[in-house]
Amino acid sequence: MNILLIGYGKMGRAIEAQALSRGHQIAGIIDPSRPEAQLSDFGPHNADVAIEFTHPDAAFGNVMACLRQGLPVVCGSTGWLHHFPEAKALAQEKGGALFYASNYSVGVNLFFHFNEYIAGKMHQFGGYDVQVREIHHVHKVDQPSGTALTVADGIMRNYTRKKKWRNDPAQAPEELAIISERLAETVGTHVVTYTSPVDALELKHEAFSREGFAHGAVLAAEWLPGKQGVFGMKDLLGL
Repeated sequence: MNILLIGYGKMGRAIEAQALSRGHQIAGIIDPSRPEAQLSDFGPHNADVAIEFTHPDAAFGNVMACLRQGLPVVCGSTGWLHHFPEAKALAQEKGGALFYASNYSVGVNLFFHFNEYIAGKMHQFGGYDVQVREIHHVHKVDQPSGTALTVADGIMRNYTRKKKWRNDPAQAPEELAIISERLAETVGTHVVTYTSPVDALELKHEAFSREGFAHGAVLAAEWLPGKQGVFGMKDLLGL
C-alpha cells in the first residue's frame, strides 16, 4: 500500500516505522516541517489511504480534505470531536471512508470492552462510586485525553447513575470525575476505580511505548480501503 502520513511527530514517525516494517510505502508526509508537500497533492491516484495524527486545531480540516479528495483516512487526533458529525455527514455524502479511534492500541480497545462490561455489572449490584484517572506526558495538548473520554462514555452508558463527566473531583453524585495528570514522558495510563465502604475494584491499562498505537493505526489503514462509511476499532476487532 501507499500510505500518506499527515503529521510527523513522535506518532507519525512510529507509524512510518510500522508501515515500512509491514512492507508498505510512504506516499508522502504532510507536516509543517516539510512544506514542500501539500495535502491537496494527494488522492486515490497516488495514495491508498491517509493516516492522520496531528493537532486538535488541524485534524478536522485534514479529515475533511481527505474525504473531499476521495482518500480513505484513518484519524487518531483527539480534541476535535465536536466536529465529528460534520465529518461523518461528508463521508456519507461522498461515499468515502473514515476510521476514527481515540486510541489504536489493541489492548486499550479490549480495555474499553471490559470497562463497559464492568460498568454494567456495577450498576446492577450498586454500592460503588467510580472515578477515571488518566496520566500522560507533559506535551499532550488535550485534557482529558480522548481515551479517557471514551472510557467515561462507556461508563455513563452502562452505569447510568453517572450523568456527566467533570475534569476534577466530582461535586455531586451524578458527576463522573476524570482526574488528569501530566507527568514527564509517560506514554499513557488509564485507570477506572470503583470504591465502596468495604473494598475497591480497579481496571487499568498502561502503555509502555507508542509502538502499540502505531501498529493498530497501520492495521486500520490496511483494513479501510475499499469500504464506505465511518468505522472504529470495534469494527476492526469484531467487538
